[in-house]
Amino acid sequence: MKSIFETAREDERLSTSVAMLQAGGMAETLREEGEYTALFPTNDAYSGFSREALDAVVADRERLAAMIRYHVLQGKLTAHELSQMEAIRTLQGDHLDITGTPGGIRLNDAAVIQADIECTNGIYHVIDRVLLPRAVAARVQR
Repeated sequence: MKSIFETAREDERLSTSVAMLQAGGMAETLREEGEYTALFPTNDAYSGFSREALDAVVADRERLAAMIRYHVLQGKLTAHELSQMEAIRTLQGDHLDITGTPGGIRLNDAAVIQADIECTNGIYHVIDRVLLPRAVAARVQR
């Protein structure tokens, strides 16, 4: 079994998320020990953003790091465990709203399309949308 970062790097659907992790300086965190739950948007999830919007976020390392930390939770949480909650705080500090059942869980507006991918330092779930903290979402929409 490999770390969250190493496992995600091998999934072709997640190449954009992996590149964002590297650019935002979070790849190392998801390689090291600890227990994390990562939420990885598919490459298709980024298609809703213009190239300019993505470039602006990537160019601002602090904003990018905040966006990435909004996709990471402390502790190893399965879809079943998440479905028992109404909200959870991310490493970025804001909360994600949680709705649905283990088989159809939603985090804010994102649906989990593949759950519970086990790794040495936690677990990750593949989601169909990019999660944006409220402050970042307001800037991206402008």
